[in-house]
Amino acid sequence: MPRKVFDRLTSWVGVVLVVVLVVAGGLLTWGHSYVNSNVHNQLAMQQIYFPQASVWKTATKNNTGEIQERMIPYLKKYSGEELLTGDQAEAYADHFIAYHLAAMPYGGVYAKVSAANQAALAKAPGSAAQLKLAAEEATVFQGTTLRGLLLEAYGFSQMGVVLLWGAIASFIGALILALLVGLGFRHAAQVPEEQEILTSHRVAATA
Repeated sequence: MPRKVFDRLTSWVGVVLVVVLVVAGGLLTWGHSYVNSNVHNQLAMQQIYFPQASVWKTATKNNTGEIQERMIPYLKKYSGEELLTGDQAEAYADHFIAYHLAAMPYGGVYAKVSAANQAALAKAPGSAAQLKLAAEEATVFQGTTLRGLLLEAYGFSQMGVVLLWGAIASFIGALILALLVGLGFRHAAQVPEEQEILTSHRVAATA
């Protein structure tokens, strides 16, 4: 096969690959934007705000109360902000809601609280103890549900990050390949028409 034909053929294959990478990068960028937009909109509907900066002065050290000292490293940096991003959702879910749930009876595990309430309901329905367990069950259920929704939003936001890095990698790959394609066409233009692939190897073998 003539070397000029081979160079042009491989260069055109490179052109196709460049187009594929650019399209892939565009789709990944769109996916990143779509995921981030949906995460933002879904979180905005919840209208959740982080505690104001002033409340951290009253944080308790014994892991009780609404504002706890162990929350500070994770939440103070978001003081007063509305919860709108995946990272904020993860911080609020794991270092605010989870801490409050852990301080509740049965460690805030819904299955355990529900079982205790069902047992109390069977034994003494309507009693003060049973009504208290029923209220705790409802609170734990709501907290666990909200925490799950926030962590789901965080998971989707991480998918958005992966899509962004994939888009960057695709565009970088397309740029590098485009440069190689340009060099391939340039080399094809400089190669004599009569030159064959591996000509020098054939000559050497004949000699």
